[in-house]
Amino acid sequence: MANDQAGADGITRIVEVGEKPETEREAVAEAWLVSTPEAVANLIAGTKKGDPIEAAKIAGIMGVKRTPDLLPFCHPLRITGVELAIEPQESEGRIRVRSTVRATDRTGVEMEALTAATVAALSLYDTTKAFDRAARIEGVRLLRKSGGKSGEYRAE
Repeated sequence: MANDQAGADGITRIVEVGEKPETEREAVAEAWLVSTPEAVANLIAGTKKGDPIEAAKIAGIMGVKRTPDLLPFCHPLRITGVELAIEPQESEGRIRVRSTVRATDRTGVEMEALTAATVAALSLYDTTKAFDRAARIEGVRLLRKSGGKSGEYRAE
């Protein structure tokens, strides 16, 4: 097997990080909910269930905490901070979800940041579908990361 997760014996396993030094790590990711101006206006106004934007922030934070339960090669990490920014662009009918995750640990937080952005976008979609069945999530990507052996990364 030609991947980092498989040992010489071909058995899939989580990567050993015990010898790596703990460093401060940060990752920023984004996702976009693409819909209609009317649907975004409804999300901003809130629904009978409550504030969909605040619910999405909570969902994103919960996603960070559950990342190693969802992705088999992710280590449980000592997360030191999570921020979710949800930026409606009503006239364009879309919402940008941006997550920032920090930890001091032996492995990075890229997957946690991507999970946070995606789960928050899914939470928004869950409410949007009542207004726009054609809504979609696009542009999930890592914007930047820092810390660890591989150092800095910034998306173009």
